[in-house]
Formats: sequence, structure tokens, C-alpha cells
Amino acid sequence: MRFFLFCLALVAAFIGSYLLLGDYFESLLAGDEAVAWLRTWGQWAWLVAIGLMLADVVLPIPATAVLATLGIIYGPIVGGLIGAAGSFLAGAAAYLACRALGPRAARYVLGGAGFDRSREFFLRTGGWTVALSRWMIILPEIISCLAGLTRMPARLYFTALACGAVPMAFTYAWIGHSQSDRPLLALSLSAAIPVLLWPLARALLARRKINPSRDA
Repeated sequence: MRFFLFCLALVAAFIGSYLLLGDYFESLLAGDEAVAWLRTWGQWAWLVAIGLMLADVVLPIPATAVLATLGIIYGPIVGGLIGAAGSFLAGAAAYLACRALGPRAARYVLGGAGFDRSREFFLRTGGWTVALSRWMIILPEIISCLAGLTRMPARLYFTALACGAVPMAFTYAWIGHSQSDRPLLALSLSAAIPVLLWPLARALLARRKINPSRDA
């Protein structure tokens, strides 16, 4: 029951944040206005963009719009690299902040049974969940928080995070740079990349004899 209430509270917090501030950030970071605004920061535009993606953990920042804007300003390669760094750091921040609470606090928040079931889930299928969630709305923050609370092994989490965040960042940077008139096709194709990357990454972790059930 506590697990359900905690997830409900997270969803309510994100939706409430969107209702209060969503329109403001959408107008600030959409289309040509986003490009013009980010360019006002000059040589620090890339750092501001990363800061915006970090803020997406608690604020309704349209991260995909930021990623596309990076492609417009810096091109698909450099923009993709900056976007990948920002998306990865955002996921890392949410994970580490919740992991820092410790197992005792996590059991209190989620309940003993909820903690055990969630931990088992993230050990078993957490990699897929983390990697694929990066392409969705709201879910990336929730999944990262739960992964941290349940102490999903760090190597497992960060590998899965990279499998999801990197292709997503480069895809949106390319869409922004090319002004593609077929973004849905590009997104659909590139969203399949984590499905291919994660099994390879998991096999590499296993080959290096990294125990996925051990905290790192």
C-alpha cells in the first residue's frame, strides 16, 4: 500500500508542477524562442541546457525541446553529446538523491513488502525499464527515483541509463538540426536502439562477472 501511495504522490507532484509551471516553460523553450533564448547565454549555452535538463527532475522542463534546440545550435554530433550528458546527469541525480536516503528510509517510505518486491523487480527487469523509460514522459523521473530507493546496483543502473539516454539525445539533436519532416519515423526507429543495446550491455556486465544483485 505504501508503495502505491508513494508512486501516486510522485505522479501527483509531477502533474501538479506541470499544471502550475508547464505553460511557462513550454512558451520559453519551444521553437524559435528557445533557440533565441539559449543563444543569449553565449558560450555558456551548453551549460544552461544541461542545467535545464537537471532541473527536469523536479520541474516541468520540456527536455526533448531542449535536446532539439541543442541540435540546432551545435549540430547533431556536439548537440547530441551535450544532450546525452544532460540526460544522463538528470537520471543520475534522481537515482543518487533517492539512494542516499538509505535502506531504512526506503523501507519506511515503500513499506517492507513494497521495498522487497520493487527491489526484486529492478534486479530482474530494471535494466529494460530504465533504458526504455527515457523515451517517455514523467516515467523517467519516477523510475530513477524508485531505482535509487530500492538500491538497484549502480553499475546496472548507469549502464541502462546510458543505453536509453544517449540514443534519445542524438535522435532529438538530429531532428532539431535537420528540421526533419518525419520525426515520428526517426523516433520510432531510434527508440528501438535501447532494445538492441541493453542485452549487449547486460551480457558485457555478466562477462565481466559483475554480480547484478550486489550493491555497487
